[in-house]
Amino acid sequence: MGCTADGTAKDGATSRAPAASPAPSTSTTAPSAVSLVPALDESKQPKTAAEARDLLARILITEDAFGPGVVRATPFESDSGRWPVLDERCVWQTTGLPPDVLATNTRYFQIPAADGHGRVRLNATVTVHRDRGESGWETARAMEEVLRCPDQKLREGEDIKGLLGNAMYQGEQMNNWSEDAFSEIGTYVSEADGGPHRYFWYQAQFGPVTVAIAGKGAEGFKDETLTQLVVQGNSRMIAHAKQALGKAAG
Repeated sequence: MGCTADGTAKDGATSRAPAASPAPSTSTTAPSAVSLVPALDESKQPKTAAEARDLLARILITEDAFGPGVVRATPFESDSGRWPVLDERCVWQTTGLPPDVLATNTRYFQIPAADGHGRVRLNATVTVHRDRGESGWETARAMEEVLRCPDQKLREGEDIKGLLGNAMYQGEQMNNWSEDAFSEIGTYVSEADGGPHRYFWYQAQFGPVTVAIAGKGAEGFKDETLTQLVVQGNSRMIAHAKQALGKAAG
């Protein structure tokens, strides 16, 4: 996913505005032997924007979740009242929050250029929907967007190209950690950071919540290290979501 013209972003917000599409089908694939997904405690789901913002604060990570070398970027947080929409020209725009979203926020991080590599960018996003059905739509729409627009303009002077997407429902492809997961991989080019560099987006869902990390690599920075950072940040946030909204064991 990517950024919109004002910097609030597709790599700054996980979900999209509602789309008229048939409901996604559930998988018949047998679940993994050991599931890491607890039952959702619906009584803990936020019902107001204020409750959703409180939940966001408990799920969103800081730079410490990534480890040494990662620092806060400027700006550090997105405009929480804006929403990314991919238009018919495959350009990201922003609009107001759709009715199904109670709250969303993105935090921006970077690894400054050093030790023979350029600047690496990382974005962490949490979105709280009104219910599980709406959050589940994000994966379906994400795949639709990749198929429609494998090349996307994030903002003026910044593009992602050659996107490929992969969706994994719980129990598919060893996904035993989230109800739904989606990843995108491609390259990005930037007037500020050069390129092409590796681009990786990873998104996961639990109940009404989606969490996502976007990573933009740099010259001299290993792709596998970028992938590890993206997965590490996402794993931390989905764990926070399960802890906040899952039923207690036993």
